[in-house]
Amino acid sequence: MVPLLLAALLALSGCAKNDAPGADATALKRILASGELRVGVSADLPPLNMKDRNGKLIGLEIDLVEALGEAMGLRVRFVEKRFSELLPALERGEVDLVVAGLTITPERNSRVAFVGPYFISGTSILSKSEEIANVRDPGNLNVAGRTYVALERSTSARFVADKLPKATLVTVPDYETGIQLLLDDGADALVADYQVCNLALWRNPEAGLHAMMTPFTTEPLGIALPPSDPLLLNLVSNYLNTLENTGQLAQLKAKWLSDGSWLSELP
Repeated sequence: MVPLLLAALLALSGCAKNDAPGADATALKRILASGELRVGVSADLPPLNMKDRNGKLIGLEIDLVEALGEAMGLRVRFVEKRFSELLPALERGEVDLVVAGLTITPERNSRVAFVGPYFISGTSILSKSEEIANVRDPGNLNVAGRTYVALERSTSARFVADKLPKATLVTVPDYETGIQLLLDDGADALVADYQVCNLALWRNPEAGLHAMMTPFTTEPLGIALPPSDPLLLNLVSNYLNTLENTGQLAQLKAKWLSDGSWLSELP
C-alpha cells in the first residue's frame, strides 16, 4: 500500500508541476534543440541596453548576452518589450531570459530565478535643483507638493512610494519619457539608477541638470530565468562566471561605463 500511495503522490505532484502557468521543465532541451536563446530586453535603458541611430541594439547587457550566446553555441534573438512586461513574458514562456537592468529583489526572486549579479547599481536622483540632487538623507526629499517621476514597476518607483510618501509619484513606461518630463518642468526630480542619471547629464549638458553621485541604495542587477529549469540556471551561471573570471565582463563594463564615447552612436 505504501509504495502504491507514494507512486500516486509522485504522479500527482508531477502533473501539478507540468500544469503550472509558465512552467517549462525542459527549457534547456528546447533551447538546445532550436539553437536559439530568446532574450527579453526593454531597449531603452542606456548604457545597459538601447538602440543606435540605425535601430540596432547596443549596450553592456547586449554585449554580455551575445558573449554568453557565443560561448554556449547559441544564436541570440532579442525580444523587445516594455520594462513592466518583461517578467510576465518570462513567466508565460515567451522569452528564455530577461536582461534589462533588473535588480535582484526578494519579491522578484519569489517569481523567477536570477543569475548574477553582473553589475551593481543604485537609486539616484536627477534634478534641475542642485539642492535636491545634493540631498544625502532621503528623508529630506519627503516633501509634500513635490513630484518625483520613476519607471513603472521599478525599484525606484518602490523607493519613492515607501520612502517619500508625502510627495507625488508619477510613473512612466520608459526613461526617455521621464527625463523629458523633468526637462519640461513636469517633475521636480527623476528617481532612477545612477547610470541613467549620469547618462542624462552627458546627453543634456546645457539643461542645468544635477545628479547625485552617491546612490541611496545598493542594487545588484541579475539575469532573470524561469524557476522551473535548474539546468538552464546552472548553464547560464557557469558561463557568466567564466566571463567574469576571464576578465571579459570587466572589459565590457569599461567599454560602456568608463566614458560616454558611445553617445555618438545614439539617435
